[in-house]
Amino acid sequence: MLYLIDDANIESIKTITQYFPIHGVTTNPSIIAANGENVYKKIKAIRDVIGPDLELHAQVLESTCDEIVKEAIRLRDAVGGNFFVKVPVTGEGLKSISVLKELGFNVTATAIFTAQQALLASTAGADYVAPYVNRIDNFSSDGIGVVGDIVNLFEMYGKDTKVLAASFKNTQQVYNVAMVGSHAATISCDLFEQLIYHPLTTSAIMEFEEKGAEYYTYEK
Repeated sequence: MLYLIDDANIESIKTITQYFPIHGVTTNPSIIAANGENVYKKIKAIRDVIGPDLELHAQVLESTCDEIVKEAIRLRDAVGGNFFVKVPVTGEGLKSISVLKELGFNVTATAIFTAQQALLASTAGADYVAPYVNRIDNFSSDGIGVVGDIVNLFEMYGKDTKVLAASFKNTQQVYNVAMVGSHAATISCDLFEQLIYHPLTTSAIMEFEEKGAEYYTYEK
């Protein structure tokens, strides 16, 4: 499974990319707003940190096809590199996905809450679909189940679109989407640190250091 950062805090992104095998960074209007900076300035700063090869996903705010396409062009021109435009799955969004693919864009269909939305977005040409796991759970539904259904549908119909699971509250949800075959997951920086922590790992390392220290001295 591919791991992406769902954050726009520059210092946090620097830290996580230093230690974890990161495939890219995703943002959305809420994440941008939380960091209190203009979207174009922010995504340029993120690109400077991660370089041109890692994926950078930025979302449009416009709601009609013509305006979505114009905004996508502005975002791509601003950030360059391996760029994916995020488009919410509405009627205008689906129309935009088809147009953007014709223009050579990489597209991530976002704000997905059902497998049917994901299948439509894939058929329109989306490279990724991003189901919101925890938000689906909060709507008295099964976020992990929806991710699994999408994976199964894509396999059934031979789709090349990848599932980019998003919206996580805890590490168990991240593990569960991996178990149902999600191709990728985008995760907040604080959750990344929790993914590798286990008290028994810490105690094992302490034991190794205590017992092995005198036998690991270097002799020329």
